[in-house]
Amino acid sequence: MTDLPTPSPAPISGTTRLYAVLGDPVAQVQSPGLLNPLFARLGIDAVLIPLHVGPLDLAQVVRGLQHVANLDGLFATVPHKAAAAQLADRSSRTVQITGTANVLRREPDGSWLAENFDGSGFVAGLEQAGHQVRGRSVALAGAGGAGSAIAVALLAAGVERLSVTDPDEQRLATLLARLAEHWPGRARAAAEPPLHDSDLAVNATPLGMRPQDPLPFQPQALPPGAVVADIIMKPRETPLLRQAAALGHHVHHGIHMLNGQLDSYRTFFGLR
Repeated sequence: MTDLPTPSPAPISGTTRLYAVLGDPVAQVQSPGLLNPLFARLGIDAVLIPLHVGPLDLAQVVRGLQHVANLDGLFATVPHKAAAAQLADRSSRTVQITGTANVLRREPDGSWLAENFDGSGFVAGLEQAGHQVRGRSVALAGAGGAGSAIAVALLAAGVERLSVTDPDEQRLATLLARLAEHWPGRARAAAEPPLHDSDLAVNATPLGMRPQDPLPFQPQALPPGAVVADIIMKPRETPLLRQAAALGHHVHHGIHMLNGQLDSYRTFFGLR
């Protein structure tokens, strides 16, 4: 879908439908670069813009945008995914399990419906790249907005064993308790990722966005042939992926997670 030539966007006018991605920061967001060309290819009179909103202002902004009649939806990125779920009037099963949302749809009555496609997009991106997850053992670093959704999607897709690490012990315990209600015995908390017997290791933390960040885990501890996935989209080649590739592991870039969500966004927002 994203390999097709990009047509010139239609001019913004009084009929243009609006979407916004809310984050703090927003310099790293890639969704406008994918969705705006998609709107143009489909002939949809719409535009997605990034809005830099701090945590203390998020509720006011989300409630204010609720009254913008030509705004159809919001996308939430770091660090707003948990708060976005709480600000929604209704939410999907995935949001209820994870406690996080990455998209809000403005309903005809002005209410917000929350969904989270991070996890399903991540799994779709993996499988499109030839990395099957059913029956695998996975080490997941990060139980935040994206990490919690990825955990749900991996278990739903048939992962045999999922180990999750996060420095926020309360957040990790809350997620594991929710996962146990639906997939008892298949997910556990780990102080350190059990890399030695993992088929897939996933970084769902922000570590790697800045050059000075430490690695979320040490890929040299993985067995030969393991897959190392990073959800960070900018930079594309994170230090983790560079080191993993140098060790001979298969690497999976963050942009695949967003590409894997495009069809879900189209269905969710009724984009034809």
